[in-house]
Amino acid sequence: MKETIQKTLRDSAAMRWTALLLLALAMFCSYIFMDILSPIKDLMQETRGWDSTAFGTMQGSEVFLNVFVFFLIFAGIILDKMGVRFTAVLSASVMLVGAVIKWYAVSDSFIGSGLEEWFTTHLNYIPGFDELGVSPFYEGMPASAKLAACGFMIFGCGCEMAGITVSRGIVKWFKGREMALAMGSEMALARLGVATCMIFSPFFARLGGEVSVSRSVAFGVVLLCIALIMTIVYFFMDKKLDSQTGEAEEKDDPFKISDIGQILTSSGFWLVALLCVLYYSAIFPFQKYAVNMLQCNLTLEAPAADSFWASNTVTIVQYVIMLLVAIAGFASNFQKKKAMKYTLLCVSVVSLVVYCYMGYMRQSAESIFAVFPLLAVLITPILGSYVDHKGKAASMLVLGSLLLIACHLTFAFVLPAFKGNDLGGIVIAYATILVLGASFSLVPASLWPSVPKLVDAKVIGSAYALIFWIQNIGLWLFPLLIGKVLDKTNPDVEDPTKFDYTWPLVMLACLGVAALLLGLLLKVVDKKKGLGLEEPNIK
Repeated sequence: MKETIQKTLRDSAAMRWTALLLLALAMFCSYIFMDILSPIKDLMQETRGWDSTAFGTMQGSEVFLNVFVFFLIFAGIILDKMGVRFTAVLSASVMLVGAVIKWYAVSDSFIGSGLEEWFTTHLNYIPGFDELGVSPFYEGMPASAKLAACGFMIFGCGCEMAGITVSRGIVKWFKGREMALAMGSEMALARLGVATCMIFSPFFARLGGEVSVSRSVAFGVVLLCIALIMTIVYFFMDKKLDSQTGEAEEKDDPFKISDIGQILTSSGFWLVALLCVLYYSAIFPFQKYAVNMLQCNLTLEAPAADSFWASNTVTIVQYVIMLLVAIAGFASNFQKKKAMKYTLLCVSVVSLVVYCYMGYMRQSAESIFAVFPLLAVLITPILGSYVDHKGKAASMLVLGSLLLIACHLTFAFVLPAFKGNDLGGIVIAYATILVLGASFSLVPASLWPSVPKLVDAKVIGSAYALIFWIQNIGLWLFPLLIGKVLDKTNPDVEDPTKFDYTWPLVMLACLGVAALLLGLLLKVVDKKKGLGLEEPNIK
C-alpha cells in the first residue's frame, strides 16, 4: 500500500495558503487604515477645522520617520535579527498603537482637553527640521491634526515594517512553489483595502444621521486589532513550521552601508528608483485627495433620504458586488478551461457595470472612486505573467507613464467641463479612474522584477531598501504639496466641495511627464548596456 507522508506544514497547500491569508488580511486592514480619512476630507474641514495644508501635512506624516529618522532601514535590521514571525507581530502592534493615538486625536474627548491645549502651544517650531523646511508640524496647525500626525507617524513605521515582513514570509512559505501567484494574490487583496476604505469610512462617519469622524477611525482601529490577532496566529504557525524543519528561521541579509557604493554606481538603478518615486508620488498622494476632487468636479445630488439609494443597506450590497467583481476577475486568470475562464470574466464585467450603476444612483464620490483598484486586481496577474514570459518591462513603464499623464490631465481639464452634466461627468470619472488603476498595475508588474537585473544578487535586499526609502520621500512630500497648492490657489474658498483642483492635478501630470522621460531613457540605457529589461524573466 502506498503511503503519502506530509512532511511539514509548508507541504500542505491548505496550510501555506492559510499562512498567506493571515498575512494578506493583516495588510488589507493596514491599507484600510492608511486612507481612512481620505474619503471624508470635507468632513475633517467642517468638524475639526483642518484646511488642505493641515490635511496634507498630516497625511504626509505617515512616512516621516521612515524618511528622516531612517526607520525603514532599522525595520530591515529588526527583520534580519529577529525573523519574520516576531517582526510580523511587532509591526501589527506598532500600527495599532499609532492608530489608537490618531483615533483619540479626532475624537470628541480630545476637544477641550489639557492635551489639546498642550499641542496648540507646542510643536510649532522643531529645531533643524524647520530650517530645512521638512517639519511635520507648523505654527497654526490644529492641535488635533498635530496629534493625529504623531499617531500616523507611528502607524507608518509599523506599516512599512509589515510590508517588507509579509514579502519575506511569502518567500519562506512558497519558495519553490506558486510564489508569483501568492505575491499577486496578496497584492490584490491588499489593494481591495483601498476600495473598502472608500466605501465604509463615509458610511461610519455619517451612520445614524449624525456626523462623527472618529467613528470612521474607530472602524480602522478595530480592523487593526483583528490584524494583530492574525499575526499572532501566524506566529504559532510559523514556529510550528520551524520545529518541523529543524532549521533556524530564514532571515534576510542585513542592510550594509558598504553596499551603497556598489548600488549607487548603477545608472539603471537610479533610473528605476527615480521612476518609482515619481510614479508612486503621482498615485498614492492623489488617493488621499481623490474623493474630494470628485466632490468638487462632479454634479452630485444626494438621493431622497427615504429611498433605497440613501439607505445603509445599499452600502453593504454595493460592497458585496465589488467583492464579486474582484474575486471573479482575479480567479479568471488561473482557469485552464476556457469556458470557466470566460464565464468568470463575464460575471466580473457584468458585476462591475452593476457596481458603477449603483454608484451613479447613490451620487456618492466615495463609491465612484472605489472602482480604482478593481481593474488592477483583474489585470495584475496578466501583466506579471506577460513580463515573465514575453518581457518588455521597460516598455510597460513607458506605457504606464503615458496613461498616468492622460488620466491626471483628464481630471484637470476634461472632467470640470462636464460640471452640470451629472451622467456625462460620472461616466468620464469612472473611465478615467479605471484606466488610472490599470496604469498602476503596469508598475509593480514590470518595475519590481527589473531590480534584480540591475544590481548584484548579494545587494538586492539593500537595493530594495534604498528604493523604498527614496519612494517614501515622495510619499511624504506630495500630500503636503497638494494641500499647500490647493490652499494657495483657492484662497477665499470655505466650502470644501468647491475647490479648484486644476493646479494640483497638473503638478501630478508633470510627475508623469518626468517618469515618461526617464522610462524612455531607461530603454536607451537598457539597449546600450544590455541590462535585459526587455527580455522575459523566464527563458
